[in-house]
Amino acid sequence: MAKPASRFVCTNCGAVTPKWNGRCETCGEWNTIVEDTPDSGPGGLQKPRSAARKIAFVDLAGTAAPPPRAPTGIAELDRVLGGGLVPGSAVLLGGDPGIGKSTLLLQAAAALTGLGRRVLYVSGEESVEQVRLRARRLGLAEAKMELAAAINLRDIAASLEDAKDAALVVIDSIQTMWLDSIDSAPGTVSQVRAAAFELIRLAKTNRFAVALVGHVTKEGAIAGPRVLEHMVDAVLYFEGDRGHQFRILRGVKNRFGATDEIGVFEMTETGLAEVPNPSALFLAERRGNVSGSAVFAGLEGTRPVLVEVQCLLAPNAGGSPRRSVVGWDSGRLAMLLAVLETRCGLRLNASDVYLNIAGGLRIAEPAADLAVAAAVVSAAADQPTDPAMVFFGEVGLSGEIRQVAQAESRLKEAQKLGFGCACLPRRVARGNRPLAAPEGLALQEIGHLGDLVGRFAGRSGDSSP
Repeated sequence: MAKPASRFVCTNCGAVTPKWNGRCETCGEWNTIVEDTPDSGPGGLQKPRSAARKIAFVDLAGTAAPPPRAPTGIAELDRVLGGGLVPGSAVLLGGDPGIGKSTLLLQAAAALTGLGRRVLYVSGEESVEQVRLRARRLGLAEAKMELAAAINLRDIAASLEDAKDAALVVIDSIQTMWLDSIDSAPGTVSQVRAAAFELIRLAKTNRFAVALVGHVTKEGAIAGPRVLEHMVDAVLYFEGDRGHQFRILRGVKNRFGATDEIGVFEMTETGLAEVPNPSALFLAERRGNVSGSAVFAGLEGTRPVLVEVQCLLAPNAGGSPRRSVVGWDSGRLAMLLAVLETRCGLRLNASDVYLNIAGGLRIAEPAADLAVAAAVVSAAADQPTDPAMVFFGEVGLSGEIRQVAQAESRLKEAQKLGFGCACLPRRVARGNRPLAAPEGLALQEIGHLGDLVGRFAGRSGDSSP
């Protein structure tokens, strides 16, 4: 049989081209086109096509019970999954090398076996002995999970056909799986796509949950075709610096739960430890008497999180001032500095600005604008903010402070951690219901960023509660 001709596929949008190009003409992304070999068989391990049959349509109104869930025994993982594993679901876990993906799934598999569930762990990167060594280091040597080291997908599929009583099947990793009916190396677009399809089909048919470990590129996206993220039911990213003890498990897609939910872990000598109260951990080393520091009352999914925003201004001898940001959007910092200079008269063009979100958490919501502004103004005035105050609010281009969502949840978290005051946007008379502030927590509402600058400058302003 003749060898199938190669084609070139964009891993970002899936567009097919007859030759390689540096830039995809469909989506405009650079360096996303890779060589791909079309599938040589009719659907990989699937049977030949059968005769078509009509499908049944039902009414939209109906009574369907929520999907059953199997708790993993790790509360932070269950939070991100939406309550636990759903039978027949596929979960894709991505993250940088060495961040702890295999450790997390090994601990989850051991916890499930402790609850009397059957778990199969298939490793394509390590031998069985290497997995056993990690389990001993984590104190999980007595877990009753079933291990195997294999990359041949046909052999794995034949073994999983008899695993109808399994609760979870772990594939570590999807880039190492190889399907012999496709004439390409493991990790290529066609191999990853076909291997994922077969594993997801087995999970749906036999009603077990499958967890796929995915490698990431240097840009942080999961390697392989973008369609892989569309095929699975949940996509989780494991974030953090390998030199830092905190790890953030973030859900970016979940067909059975909320997205943008996070779980917080701490890497220890015996594996990943859950952090049930991340706000206290992120603020554990905070010093309230240092200028350039402000506490932001944020929201990650449904969880309120308090983090410290740190700012440092350094004199610039000449040339363009430097703007360095860790954990926040650099473009948004540039906009905020422009508002402070133009609308509030704060001169920052002769200083280098360094901004850091302490604890390794990355903040994406606009509600952090007010906390960042407070840290910048505090650093410029060399005056610390009130150590018992939290900040949240969005800043507009005219300097106005805008309302943000779920203010009450943020205030309750601040009150729980002992904060006595909150600086937040002024409520406007638009029929909004009164804000239910926790008892003992004072509210200081401001309407313009100039009011915040005026406080540090000693002016009274008109922002009293």
